[in-house]
Amino acid sequence: MAVKDYKLGKTYVSTTYAILGIVVSIVALIFFVANFFIDWTVILNTDKSMSKELSIIALIVFGFFFLRFVIKLIGIVLAADQRPAIANAFGPIGNFLSLILIYILTLTTKGSLIYLAWILSVVPVLVLVVATIYFYKNDYKEIAPSIKYVKFKYAKDLLNLGFKFFFIQISALIMFQSSEIIIAQFYGPAEVTPFNIAYKLFSVIMMVFTIIISPFWAAYTEAWVTKDISWIKNTTKNLLYVWGGMVVLALILFLSSDLFFDFWIGEDKMKTIIISDRLKVALLLYFLLFTFGGVFNMFINGVGKLSVQMYSLIIGVIIFIPTALFFIKYLHWGIESVVVATIVANFYSPFIAPIQYFKLVNQRAHGIWNK
Repeated sequence: MAVKDYKLGKTYVSTTYAILGIVVSIVALIFFVANFFIDWTVILNTDKSMSKELSIIALIVFGFFFLRFVIKLIGIVLAADQRPAIANAFGPIGNFLSLILIYILTLTTKGSLIYLAWILSVVPVLVLVVATIYFYKNDYKEIAPSIKYVKFKYAKDLLNLGFKFFFIQISALIMFQSSEIIIAQFYGPAEVTPFNIAYKLFSVIMMVFTIIISPFWAAYTEAWVTKDISWIKNTTKNLLYVWGGMVVLALILFLSSDLFFDFWIGEDKMKTIIISDRLKVALLLYFLLFTFGGVFNMFINGVGKLSVQMYSLIIGVIIFIPTALFFIKYLHWGIESVVVATIVANFYSPFIAPIQYFKLVNQRAHGIWNK
């Protein structure tokens, strides 16, 4: 996109859809077969009578999750065209429509987890499908995917970068979903509720920060291609000032969190839900450290130097569960254990990413640091 080579762009887009479609189809098939043998009541620590229902829900949720991995490629195209605000709007639009449908569901049907799973899984995919059709028919006709433009000779280059992005996203998902499973196993399913409530409040830090810095992904790519290192350094410096603003926002959220919870969930309901200060502090630190690293990650992702990040996340995924179990079993911490374990497992963003950034912009990155 940056060099306006639309024919090559169309080939890359078409081949990416084809490769990702094949890979996701294989992974989905493996999961669907494995799902017949998975007892979700054991994993989620729930009543045995829910076994069949949970199995159906797993098929719905993961089925559309796999589909979304392919469909959301339109967001990458928009980001490459320096239109990340549009790409980032798909999630909130999907969430808003889901909330409307869930509200209608509460008025017209009895409570059903399966209905809920359908809404939460299908609506975001439909938003992406509509966006994909619209943009490829209007704004991006020149690079719209086509079977005849699929060229597997480009697969090596695309898989090299695409696999790294894919693995990074999967790693983050594994750690988040594992957190809820660990909480359900060791503290009971009821404790997942306070974790999710607190997580959603403090995730506002990440949401606001992402909206602000997302436009810089493609801009970093273009600056790197044109060797405008001075612009890269100045922009990163300014984004660190923005991160300082996130620290202020985080402290406001922390100090007024109880008021937010009472307003959002309801004062009566919050009397039965305990959200400890230790959990709040852990989430505060997690999102601040993650967004700090995000300043440097935005540049690193934009220039495609992902090897260090990928290998760091492999280590992170391996140590995440043992670290969480250590905090739970030996230190006897509460549900904040999984948050602290996530901080440890995501050591790359706050500690390694800044080092890689400075190596890259100062032309001192060699070997794996430059891959």
